[in-house]
This record gives sequence, C-alpha cells and structure tokens, in this order.
Amino acid sequence: MPRGYGVNRKGAEGMIAWRAVSERLRKSRNYWVATMRPDGRPHVMPVWGVWVEGKLYFSTHRRSRKARNLAANPAVVVHLESGDDVVIVEGRAREVTSKTQLAPVDDAYFAKYKMRLTDIPPGSGIYAVELRVAFAWREKDFPASTTRWSFKPK
Repeated sequence: MPRGYGVNRKGAEGMIAWRAVSERLRKSRNYWVATMRPDGRPHVMPVWGVWVEGKLYFSTHRRSRKARNLAANPAVVVHLESGDDVVIVEGRAREVTSKTQLAPVDDAYFAKYKMRLTDIPPGSGIYAVELRVAFAWREKDFPASTTRWSFKPK
C-alpha cells in the first residue's frame, strides 16, 4: 500500500495469514469477476466458483462477454463479496478441458452447489484463474492488516 495509507511495517505483525485467505476463497459462494473489454472498458459479473489447489474455477458460456473478453485478454481480477473483510486476487484465466484436471473441481463444485460443472449448458467453458497477486485486509484494523502476496506464473 502507498505510504499515505499508513502502512509502514518492518515485520509481519498484523498481517493476514495466507491460509485464512485461502479458506475464505474456498468458502465463498459468489465471486465478482472483472475482465477487460477489447475497447478497454471494464466488465464485472458475479459467478459461482470453487477454490481447488490454489486456483479459482468458474464457468461461463463461451459467447458471454466475460469469455470473449478472456479470449482476447486473459487478465482477470476476482473480488469476494465483502468490502469489510477484503480478498482480491489478480491473475490470468484459461479454459480447462482436461477431464483429469476437472474431476476434483467438479467434485468440489457438486459439494458446494449440489450441481456438477459437467452439467453446464453446451457451449460453456470452465476457466481456471492462476494467481499473480492477492490482497487482503480487514476494515476493523485497516491499514495494519493490509497484506499482499505475489505468485510466480507456472
């Protein structure tokens, strides 16, 4: 965070543990997905999704604005619903077609929503968000809880 936010720490005191953020990502019901239109305007929509092995998976029809945006530019930002207990992840989304990779994702989706990703309408794709950067903070102790993580592309 910029100095103007008052964050000037020498250690990790007050920072949020990644395991707590990962748990919030796993338990969330709705995720706000932001993509970029070809003309540079942002597009944001809520989706259902699952957090499996460090990636967020969601589905959308390949002709949806979201999927067309991702086809042109895979950069994506995902935000959980709370503005008080904030979790934001930035990364790149790619469509996943491997049945082996999708099996645990489909099971997690069924456990969470009582429906299978494999039952989504024809023409839909399943996307995995590979993280580049993540942010989290709590309103009650902002800015002390502000935490940032960086991830190396795989």
